[in-house]
Amino acid sequence: MALVNVVNMMVVDNPASFLSPFSFEITFECLQELSDDLEWKVLYVGSAEDTKYDQVLDEILVGPIPVGINKFVLTADPPDIAQIPEGDVLGVTVVLVTCSYRDREFVRVGYYVNNEYSEPYNEEAGPPKPLDMNKVTRYVLAEKPRVTRFPISWGDGKDETANTTDEAQPGLTVEGRMMEEAKVMSIGKGGVEDLMMDDAMRGSMATPALE
Repeated sequence: MALVNVVNMMVVDNPASFLSPFSFEITFECLQELSDDLEWKVLYVGSAEDTKYDQVLDEILVGPIPVGINKFVLTADPPDIAQIPEGDVLGVTVVLVTCSYRDREFVRVGYYVNNEYSEPYNEEAGPPKPLDMNKVTRYVLAEKPRVTRFPISWGDGKDETANTTDEAQPGLTVEGRMMEEAKVMSIGKGGVEDLMMDDAMRGSMATPALE
């Protein structure tokens, strides 16, 4: 049984400028006193083609954790544009929020992100180069997160199992699956379709943040 459960996660200031920090209001429940801190991390996928462009935007330790409902805001710097391939700055990508206990990741929440140039440009010629990043707007598809939970041992033993509660697809991590989906999807007024999330987490994600 998981000793920490994410009850709600809200994307703050969305949409926002590409140059603005990411901000997530996270509510989680702790069922039992923990002897160590929780490690929260924000990861930005810079390119669907190579993980070397992934950027850890922030990682923090939170603790000691009181038993009961806890809430905090996790803020991370925007990605470093210099570390993103030129052709991957605009369009659909993924941002991940993960939490680990004793270096064991037990929950990962992934969001699709669409970066759009705010001024019209010739579609055949493409956006102006170099890009004026002050004119790039970031849209996070906050209402449809992809949630993966990992059963872990909360004591000193080994992990209980490597299975996750998210839809499995052999050979791909959750961000890999999301990026494969992103290649054939577009974000518009109707949003991204065909995302899957287990019913229990869907209900909890739809619950307003608890005071």
